Amino acid sequence: MKKIILGLVLLFSCVIFAQNTISGTFKPAKDYSWLIAYRLKPGTQVYVADTAINNGAFTLNMPANSPAGTYRLVYAVPQEEFYFDVLYNGKENVELSFTTDNGVAFISSKENILFTSYFKELNDLERRIITYYTSGNTNVREYNAIFKNVKAVQTNYEIKTKGLIAGKFIKGNQPYIPSGYETIQDYISNKKKNYFNGLNFTNTTLQASGFLTDKVVNYVFTALPLETISQEATEKEMQNNVRKVDYYTQTVSKGYKLHLYYNLWSQAAASKLNNLSDFIYTDYLKVLAVEEGKQDIIDAIELHNRLRIWAIAPDISWGEKGEEKTLSTLEGSTNYVLVFWSSTCSHCLKELPALHKELKKHPNIKVVAVGIEDAAMNWKIEIAKFPIFEHALALGKWQGKYAKLYAINQTPSYFILDKDKRFIAKPEDDKAVIEFLINN
Repeated sequence: MKKIILGLVLLFSCVIFAQNTISGTFKPAKDYSWLIAYRLKPGTQVYVADTAINNGAFTLNMPANSPAGTYRLVYAVPQEEFYFDVLYNGKENVELSFTTDNGVAFISSKENILFTSYFKELNDLERRIITYYTSGNTNVREYNAIFKNVKAVQTNYEIKTKGLIAGKFIKGNQPYIPSGYETIQDYISNKKKNYFNGLNFTNTTLQASGFLTDKVVNYVFTALPLETISQEATEKEMQNNVRKVDYYTQTVSKGYKLHLYYNLWSQAAASKLNNLSDFIYTDYLKVLAVEEGKQDIIDAIELHNRLRIWAIAPDISWGEKGEEKTLSTLEGSTNYVLVFWSSTCSHCLKELPALHKELKKHPNIKVVAVGIEDAAMNWKIEIAKFPIFEHALALGKWQGKYAKLYAINQTPSYFILDKDKRFIAKPEDDKAVIEFLINN
């Protein structure tokens, strides 16, 4: 009897503590040394495990209590660029290979093989549809055959992945399939109208992945008219797309909506679509950030907006011979240069004399040099060497008013302004400042 009980204890112990692995290879081996796994949650991610990549091979032992879902494997920095996602169901080992040129391929794992095969087949068919329309083909039988294949792929994979994690993504990705021949204009219009039909925005499995975010970003930035339109009109179309997203996400938690809209804002800001990014921020994102207590997001966006290209530079004031002067009231120059420096910075003491010497040749360019200092004594000695510069003192070093206003975290830092005091460039050093001014 004791042997039976002991056997049962050992059996259940094995079940409780059984571990699955994610393993594979990276090529070229010399380029990769470490792998970190995060579990994706709606709008965020949490650390799970990490392991070394030895001679291009790795084995990541997943904790026994790791829940099923999407896991992000990060293999370099910055982490937001160098990663790929893996479906992990806690029941199977995952084996993969990764190459710099081709990305990730799965060797074993029913979930991931079916998932990647589905999207590959569907993408191939999407390319056939594009080729059909762009080539001017009018063969209806060929047209119907393409969409028959699309329907077959969708149905086949929905059946194969029933009960799997992959199935939720495949069902959510249901493509628009016309009932008969449509012109390209009608097809694009109907595809846009039906884009979100298969999606369940409240599904936590989809939220805990990059899937919904990618779908939303793709819709906002690519669901546009076929004809060529102006930049302003394009951004207005994108704003309408954002409104459509808002309609479909009415029942989604505020935390996840904040995640979606922050991704949309980030894409718009990176693409320098300022009207669109401002619309997303003022109409949706700021309210959500306030309600969710995310002041850091508000601060980051307002800092970006304050310093982005073509924004008017925040004002700076200083005293000179008993007179108060300001950046906003300086006049008579085709360009202005702001340089944030410190009298105790060795790089500054090398670059500022060179900049001063060079700009003596360009009297139509004014420089405002802002000293990021802990004390004034040394600064007063050094500024005497740069008589053609305007000099402002910002005590408090990195915590000072202007260091925070301009997000200065290193010295020297440069900004070039046009005659209206709008940012037009942010050069890295004094040589880049001169090169920009001469060539522009």
